[in-house]
Amino acid sequence: MTTLDDALAGLPDYDPNHMTVELARAIIARTARAVSAIERVAVRDALGRVLGRDVISPLNVPAFENAAMDGYAFAGSALAAGGDVRLRVAGRSLAGRPFDGVAAAGECVRIMTGALMPAGCDTVIPQEQVRRADGPEFVTFPASAVTPGRHVRHIGEDLAAGHPALHAGKRLRPAALGLLASLGIAEVPVRRRIRVAFFSTGDELRSVGEPLAPGNLYDSNRYTLYGMLQRLGVEVLDLGVVADDPQAIEDTLRMACRDADAVITSGGVSVGEADFTREMMTRLGNVVFWKMAMRPGRPFAFGELECDGHRALLFGLPGNPAAVMASFYHLVRDGLFALMGAEPQAVPRLPVPTTTAIAKRPGRTEFLRAILAADGQGRWQVTVADAQSAGILRTMSEANCFVTLDTARADVAAGELVDVIVFDGLV
Repeated sequence: MTTLDDALAGLPDYDPNHMTVELARAIIARTARAVSAIERVAVRDALGRVLGRDVISPLNVPAFENAAMDGYAFAGSALAAGGDVRLRVAGRSLAGRPFDGVAAAGECVRIMTGALMPAGCDTVIPQEQVRRADGPEFVTFPASAVTPGRHVRHIGEDLAAGHPALHAGKRLRPAALGLLASLGIAEVPVRRRIRVAFFSTGDELRSVGEPLAPGNLYDSNRYTLYGMLQRLGVEVLDLGVVADDPQAIEDTLRMACRDADAVITSGGVSVGEADFTREMMTRLGNVVFWKMAMRPGRPFAFGELECDGHRALLFGLPGNPAAVMASFYHLVRDGLFALMGAEPQAVPRLPVPTTTAIAKRPGRTEFLRAILAADGQGRWQVTVADAQSAGILRTMSEANCFVTLDTARADVAAGELVDVIVFDGLV
């Protein structure tokens, strides 16, 4: 893991009290280093895991030349004369049941998609483009309907034996599992799952199932954090709710540092009299910034903890529920991917017109909850949610995207293009 001093070296405009989103991401990316341990798992157990080494293809894909379409295989030289081509059907080749003869000049073979190309054939004419002539044993088609070599899948066209099929850092999705299976690979080397510990702070918080006294409220942040972490495929350590007590917070941070690769807290990083989390973070490690030029999510601390020879990345999130989710998606997520050893997981920002005006002052990045939908003509448009307070979780639940307004952006008029990040692209 790079030291934080190294991470800060050469970065412009470093201000821990007014950290831009872009600079914060750069510091997190420079600090987080992938876990080194690699283990082998069965392909069916590898979904969401990160490849620890390149996977080299043990065979050619395809392993033999085969038809890309249903039709008739023949020698492309028959097209040279132009005009209509008339061929006798010498047999048929099916997937798993190839034609075992040789197609002579003037002959073709009925062939199905995926079937082995017969000897003497290098071209396939799709079945829709031929005419039957002189009974079922002859077909005719214009020479201009196809070019020599068309509609044939060649040996190694997809993957060549001895070449990488998947690269280290690839987060395995369903298509990758299918690719591995197509190569006959039963096990793959993956980096171990990272362990992420998290807890909430606050005397007012109660866990679900506990009675509420006056002034109490249920802790929602641990449940949203649990859900977001589960979707990343990490090993989750839920340390519960910790009271606003310096010793309790210090003890919990120490335990989390010993047991986890990353520690996430929610609450206690602002400047309130009872907000002890930031103080304990500084005592146990190095916190390099704690205020973001970002809405929601201004109180956000990042650094690293060190305890008994163990180190862990530290993310101190705000207490407000919507701010927790926004700061997780736009700051924490990439840091956790880096710890996993995953290649960067950028999400697309789509330009979409907004249906309403948006008030915005330059100087901070804003992530607004919004709903992306098609209008009556099938054109996409985005509507900002009615309530944007960091403490309101309802609109976060109803929304399906963030409208992202960068630091320099000012007020936005209705109909202007804004950048949209769809929620489903974040995981």
